[in-house]
Amino acid sequence: MYNLVMKDLKLGINPLFFLVPVVLGALMLIPGWLYFIVLLYFCWITVPNTFGQFRSQNDLMFTSMMPVTKTDMVKARVLVIVILEMLHMLMAIIFGIINIRLYGEIHNVFFGPYPGFWGLCFVMFAVFNVFFIPMFYKTAYKFGGAALAGITGAMIFAGLAQWIGIQNSYVSDMFNGSGVHNVALQASLMIAGIVIFIALTVIAYRIAVKRFHKVEIQ
Repeated sequence: MYNLVMKDLKLGINPLFFLVPVVLGALMLIPGWLYFIVLLYFCWITVPNTFGQFRSQNDLMFTSMMPVTKTDMVKARVLVIVILEMLHMLMAIIFGIINIRLYGEIHNVFFGPYPGFWGLCFVMFAVFNVFFIPMFYKTAYKFGGAALAGITGAMIFAGLAQWIGIQNSYVSDMFNGSGVHNVALQASLMIAGIVIFIALTVIAYRIAVKRFHKVEIQ
């Protein structure tokens, strides 16, 4: 499986998409912006282009000729997705920290780049994964409908979360007000987001494996 992951990272993915997280992460330096957008670019740009490249390379047929199981094929591809997501997340967090250092505690209408917000971002990626991964592995070839479902789910979650954060003073205080100084609260929110990300991604992987075993590769 390690070799499958390295195949995708070295041969399947355009090197440009390892630079994209750095460029897009710099958008975190825009003061008071809607920072969910920074990570949504992963769903909008990286996933469609990467999976389009896999299809143009006929990667499914090539990989199926290797001495690997269908389970390993799914596991490796899910790991690649997670690696790219974490790369986007890491760059966004680094620039988010720089944002706080530069601007201090400015008034944010939208969620500020604090740990609680990153917990929400983990959940947003989890929502994307739970839609995209199982739907893609109905065929393991057509990705358009799966990407649309994943993008829609992630955007709806981000939109609802942000709307609640604006409308509800208690939630606003947790993510932008005095709550940002509560280390235990911020850590709890981020850890909860990570746990949800792991749980939903594992569920998506297991559903994908069951579906992929029913796919006849031709």
